Amino acid sequence: MKLKKELNLLEVFCITAGAMISSGLFILPGLAYAQAGPAIFISYLLAGFLATAGMLSQAELASAMPKAGGTYFYVTRSMGPAVGTVYGLTTLLALALKSAFELIGMSVFTCFIVDIDIRIIAVSLCLIFVVINLIGAKGAGRIQVMLVTCILAALLVYIIRGLPAVNVHHFEPFSPKGSSAILATAGFVFVSYGGLLKVASIAEEVKDPGRVLPLAMILSLLVVIMVYMMVIFVTIGVVGADRLNTTLTPITDGAAAFMGSWGAIVLSIVAILAFSSATNAGIMGASRYPLALSRDDLLPKFLGKVNARFKTPHNAILLTGIIMIIALFLKLDLIIRAASSVLILTYMFACLAVIILKESRLQNYQPRFHAPLYPWIQIIGIVGFGLLLFKLGGEALLVSLILIVAGFLVYWFYGRINAVKEYALLHLIERITAKELTSHSLETELKEIIRERDEISKDRFDGIIEHSIVLDVDEGMPAGEFFKLVTDALGERLKLKPDDLLKLFLDREKYTSSVLSPGLAIPHIVIEGGRSFDILLARCKAGVEFSESAPRVHAVFVLIGTRDERNFHLRALAAIAQIVQDPHFEKKWMAAKSKEALRDIVLLGKRRR
Repeated sequence: MKLKKELNLLEVFCITAGAMISSGLFILPGLAYAQAGPAIFISYLLAGFLATAGMLSQAELASAMPKAGGTYFYVTRSMGPAVGTVYGLTTLLALALKSAFELIGMSVFTCFIVDIDIRIIAVSLCLIFVVINLIGAKGAGRIQVMLVTCILAALLVYIIRGLPAVNVHHFEPFSPKGSSAILATAGFVFVSYGGLLKVASIAEEVKDPGRVLPLAMILSLLVVIMVYMMVIFVTIGVVGADRLNTTLTPITDGAAAFMGSWGAIVLSIVAILAFSSATNAGIMGASRYPLALSRDDLLPKFLGKVNARFKTPHNAILLTGIIMIIALFLKLDLIIRAASSVLILTYMFACLAVIILKESRLQNYQPRFHAPLYPWIQIIGIVGFGLLLFKLGGEALLVSLILIVAGFLVYWFYGRINAVKEYALLHLIERITAKELTSHSLETELKEIIRERDEISKDRFDGIIEHSIVLDVDEGMPAGEFFKLVTDALGERLKLKPDDLLKLFLDREKYTSSVLSPGLAIPHIVIEGGRSFDILLARCKAGVEFSESAPRVHAVFVLIGTRDERNFHLRALAAIAQIVQDPHFEKKWMAAKSKEALRDIVLLGKRRR
C-alpha cells in the first residue's frame, strides 16, 4: 500500500526547520562553549557551511527519487543493497538517538514545571509522539507548523531584545583553545543540522516533491543558520563564560539575563515546543527507514506494512519508538557524538551518491533540481565531512564502526538471501570496462518513480509505445531498405503482407517526404480494416538516407492505422511532435543504451495528456 501524498511546502519547511531548531540551540551551545569558548559561533557556521554542501546533494537526490527512506533509497540505488542496508540501519539509529536527545532536553525543561524523574517524562513524551505519528503525516505536519511558527516568533523577540544587551567583552578571548578546537566542536554540533535528513525520508508523502523538497530544504537551512548565528551571538554576549561552561539551558539563561524571570519561563516553554517539534519530525523521519528497507526485502515484510485506516507505517513507527526509549538510558555525550558521526557519514554518502549517479549516465536519473558547481560541491563536502568525523574522537568512531558492522551482518544473514538489486555503480563499472553487467531493471524503476513524481497518468499512446516494436540499427541504409525492415517487422504483427505494406510506404514517400527536420522522420500510412493502430520506433546510428539532398535521419517514428483511427492518428502525431521538441532529444536518442532506453525517452517525454 502506498503512503498518502498530503504535505505541502509550508509543512515540509516546518518539519525540516523544526527538526533542526531544538537541542542544537537550546542545549548544545553550553556543552560546545566548554570545548571552544566564544568561537563556537564559527563552529556552528562551519558546520552549517558543510551541511549546505550535503543539503544540495540531498536536494538533487530527493527531487529525482522522492521515495520513503530518503538517502537510504538513493544510497541503495547508487551503491548497492549491502551499503544501503548498513546505511539505512545506522541512519535509523542516528535519527532515533538524536530524537532521544531531544526528549532528554525536553524533560530537562519540563522539570522546571513538574518535579518528576527526567526519564519518566521522556518515555511518556515518546509514547505521545508515537501515537501522533501513527494517526497520520498530515496531522503531524499541522502540529509542526504551529510549533515552528511559535518557536521562530519567540526567537525573533529574543534576538531583538537581546542585541542591545550584548557585552562584547564576553567574546574575549575569542578562541582560547585554538583552531583545532573550533573544527572538533563543528563536528560535535553537526547534529544540529540533522533535521535535513528527516525531510528526505518522508519525500513520498510530499505533494509535487520535485519542486517542494529542494525549495523547503534550501529555505529551512538558510533560516536555521541565520537563527543559530544570531541567537548564539546574543547568548554569548549576555551570559558570562562561567555560567555558559556549565549550563544545559543556555538560551533560558540568556533570556533571564536581559528579560528577567518571565523571559526565562517563556524561553523554557519555547524550548519545550522546539523539542516537541524535533521529536515529532524525528519519529516521522526515522520510521521511514525500516519501511524502505522492508520494501526492498532487506528487513522483514511486517515493517513495511502501511495502516489501512491512517496510511502510516505503524510497525516501523513502533520500532522507532522502542529504539528511542532504549536510547534514553544511554550517556548524553555518547548519544550526541554517535548521532553526529552517523549524520556526518550520511552527508558523505549523499555527496558520493550524486557523483556515482551522474557518472553512471543513467538515462532515467532526471532530477528536477541540480546541485550547482558539480562536482566541486560534492568533493568539498566529502573532504570536509571526513575532517569533522576524524575530529570527533575515537569513542564516536568506535560507535560508528560497531553500527556499520551490525548493519553489514543484518545484510549478510538476511538481506543478501532475500534481495537482489541493480545499482548505479554497476552501470559506472560497465561504462568504464565495457562489460555487460546490468539489465534494464534500475532504469525501469527510475521511470516509474518519475511517473509517480510528475503524476504522469498513462494514456492510450503510452500503452501502444510500451508494446511497440523497436528497431536499433547500426549501419546506414537507403529508405527502401529501411522500409523493408519495418514492413517485415510489422507485417506479421498486423497480419498483413509485408510487400503490400512496403508499397504503401514507398508510394507515400514519393508523394511527400516524411522527413520533418534534420535527423527526424515520421512516415505514416493508412491501411484497410478497422480499429487497428500501431507505432514502430527506430534508431539508425549511421542514418537512413531518404533523399540525396536531405541529411541522414537517425530517429524514425512509423505510424500505421486504419481510417477509423484517424483522430487518434492525429493525436499520436501531435504527441510525438511535442516530445521531439525537447532541445536534448537527439542527444538522448543517440546516447540511449538499449531498445528499452529508446522506448523510455518517448514514454517520459514532455507532452500534453
